[in-house]
Amino acid sequence: MSKKTGSLSINSENIFPIIKKWLYSDHDIFFREMISNGCDAITKLEKLEVMGEYTFPENYKKQIQVVVNPEEKTLKFIDTGLGMTADEVEEYITQIAFSGATDFLEKYKDKTTDDEIIGHFGLGFYSAFMVAEEVHIDTLSYRDGATPVHWECDGGTEYTLEKGSRDTVGTEITLFLSEDSLEFANEYRAREVIEKYCSFMPVEIFLSKANAEQQYETIDESELREDDVIVERIHEDAKTEEKENENGEKEVVEISPARDRVKINKRPVSLSDTHPLWTKHPNDCTEEEYKEFYRKVFLDYKEPLFWIHLNMDYPFNLKGILYFPKINTEYDSIEGKIKLYNNQVFIADNIKEVIPEFLMLLKGVIDCPDLPLNVSRSALQNDGFVKKISDYITKKVADKLTGMCKTDRESYEKYWDDISPFIKFGCIKDSKFGEKMTDYVLYKNLDGKYLTIKDLAKEEEKKPETEEAAETGTVENTESENKDGAENEKDSEKNKTVVYYVTDEVQQSQYINMFREAGMDAVILKHNIDTPFISHMEQLREDLKFQRIDADVTDTFKEETSEDELKETTDTLTEVFRKALGRDKLTVKVEKLKNENISSMITLSEENRRMQEMMKMYGMYGMDPTMFGGEETLILNARNKLVQYVAAHKDSDRIPMICEQLYDLAMIAHKPLAPEEMTKFIARSNEILMLLAGQED
Repeated sequence: MSKKTGSLSINSENIFPIIKKWLYSDHDIFFREMISNGCDAITKLEKLEVMGEYTFPENYKKQIQVVVNPEEKTLKFIDTGLGMTADEVEEYITQIAFSGATDFLEKYKDKTTDDEIIGHFGLGFYSAFMVAEEVHIDTLSYRDGATPVHWECDGGTEYTLEKGSRDTVGTEITLFLSEDSLEFANEYRAREVIEKYCSFMPVEIFLSKANAEQQYETIDESELREDDVIVERIHEDAKTEEKENENGEKEVVEISPARDRVKINKRPVSLSDTHPLWTKHPNDCTEEEYKEFYRKVFLDYKEPLFWIHLNMDYPFNLKGILYFPKINTEYDSIEGKIKLYNNQVFIADNIKEVIPEFLMLLKGVIDCPDLPLNVSRSALQNDGFVKKISDYITKKVADKLTGMCKTDRESYEKYWDDISPFIKFGCIKDSKFGEKMTDYVLYKNLDGKYLTIKDLAKEEEKKPETEEAAETGTVENTESENKDGAENEKDSEKNKTVVYYVTDEVQQSQYINMFREAGMDAVILKHNIDTPFISHMEQLREDLKFQRIDADVTDTFKEETSEDELKETTDTLTEVFRKALGRDKLTVKVEKLKNENISSMITLSEENRRMQEMMKMYGMYGMDPTMFGGEETLILNARNKLVQYVAAHKDSDRIPMICEQLYDLAMIAHKPLAPEEMTKFIARSNEILMLLAGQED
């Protein structure tokens, strides 16, 4: 063929600046495009062979070779695909907007399926110009009598096309790297990028360095393959050792038999796992294979709790594995990674259109050949279709979890503390997931027993009398607290199931002890996700209310008193404590608690505490919590001797100190003291001890 020059068929004056700055956000992604195109060419040739339109030569291998040459500053991609004729080079390379894969599928749409065709991305080849000053193509078509073709372009709109010298079917693309992209001619950098994008390509990928010294390995002769290059045959004599037998006699024992070994050129190792675990049927995968795949892909050596293998062929093709990782503590970063693939070609991490937001906390891979990708494969199109994929993934995860809860409750409970953040976050973020999972959320009570919301709210456990309510455990019917049946109570508050909860078992130990003494129970909710989760649950179910155990002192803990019985004491102690603490707006309540050893307590209504937490969450530290009624209430026990002493000796010089100490002791059981408050508390405690010591003297 005669040499030919021409201009690339593009609409822009020069497309390459656009490619470099806009088409791909990561420059290393050209590796994926070059290798994907080679993989596509091999897949096409295989289909032609299946259809009887081509016969593979003897010893044919489907593979892609990547060769780095730091001395010449080049990078080669060599495939054993179907190659191109001069006309096809002009059609598929010079006409940038036209896709060779699309044309191929159109031509053979009645003879084969497109499930394994990767490339319908016409601009993929031109990603090479993100890093190369010049690109050469040497190709030979599979067609009988085809002439090899050489094409080159220096990054402008001009190209040269002439007869080439390639003598085997396939394509070799040579990138002459620009000065700011020489890193890609480094073998280790190239390996890193290939493993990032192409670890699971359906074709073997081999990386080598041009002019590198030959490396060798030694194997047993029985392991020799036809394609091995033998350098030397080695005979190893048997190894013996003198040992003492049972009779105390020495004898010569063979410890290693004689064997024939072979020194060969080191076999190349593919960087691609052509049959990744997610492409197999779940029944063909072992537990150890799942764990090994997890370690390899995510470099996480903590074993996953369990996994979900997705395998769907209709109405769209989707495969994948989602792992629930183990979280050691609530302080661990709950940051997952879902890798998205298209026909085993890596696309991106955590594409939110495909992966439901709450599942991004998991780790896993999803491969969907039907994904409608844009030209750079970095964004998705066709929102309706993608939404169906997302809904399917959500459904499969919910089905797995609910099924486990129903059929393997023991394992489900064992995993619960680790998986609860994922499930609760999912219930908040995804209404369909929430609908399926709400009844399978577990709540761990003070004895470590796991209960569902149905367990907590069984009708037979709702009893109208306070004494009986104490026996129901974690739940209490708020109507039972209205013994006088007051009709002015809001309808929304009637007949609600109250679930008491604990956020800090150490900090709230005094309240926990009170609950235990009263035969009551509570659930433990101490993860960061729990606050928004219980608010979400209350919005879903009007008959449900969550209340922290320090939000109020219920009738269960109090003796019955008349309306006016404690009024005088309350007025006296309110005045004394407000004066001693210097807080004119302090709310003080005097109650007759059944446990006379409890002197003082702090309560903060559930609504006000949640308001304070919300203010902290949104950084509203400068605002006064009392704007929202956020002041804590000091509860004083009228049956406690120390409280009685304060009421009887309100004018004593030591009363202010006792009041401050009682308040701080109550606050310590409620929440940590501020640094300056703790300093005063310690100093005051020392002073009280000195007074006690003086009395002993």
